[in-house]
Amino acid sequence: MQGLVHIYCGDGKGKTTASVGLAVRVAGAGRKVLFVQFFKDGTSSEIKILKSLEQVEVFVCTTQHGFYKFMNEEQKAAAQRDFTELLKNALAQAQNGVDLLVLDEVISTYNYEVIPKEMLLSFLRHKPESLEVVMTGRDPADELVEFADYVTEMKKIKHPFERGVAARYSIEY
Repeated sequence: MQGLVHIYCGDGKGKTTASVGLAVRVAGAGRKVLFVQFFKDGTSSEIKILKSLEQVEVFVCTTQHGFYKFMNEEQKAAAQRDFTELLKNALAQAQNGVDLLVLDEVISTYNYEVIPKEMLLSFLRHKPESLEVVMTGRDPADELVEFADYVTEMKKIKHPFERGVAARYSIEY
């Protein structure tokens, strides 16, 4: 089966949720999944269940870097080191019989240049033919959209955060 490239983007809730759903579907079919999260520290609820699935391997950066716009230069440099290493390891692992590679929030790392853009682009150009790839995040660059076979935008119409409701455990993380 030919592997295709998905982008789940937009300002609405559901990008990670959609990628988790696909990961569970692929794992349920007995296929191998590599789920990688950027800009998250591995404590989100979905990571717990994904790690419990035999067919799923999870890569996360356990250092919490926070929101990019609030980072100082030293924190940005640390995030760049950590996320570049995370991506490098994930892309190497994806060459070894993985059926689905989920790169959650990789679009943000790409847009902020926290990862080497060419590393991701080169991988997409030369990915294993059968590998399905999902990338999530806001505002995908045109060159990423060019690689995509599916682009799904989650559009926020209304969100409780606008009323001061904080992110809730098990629902938003």
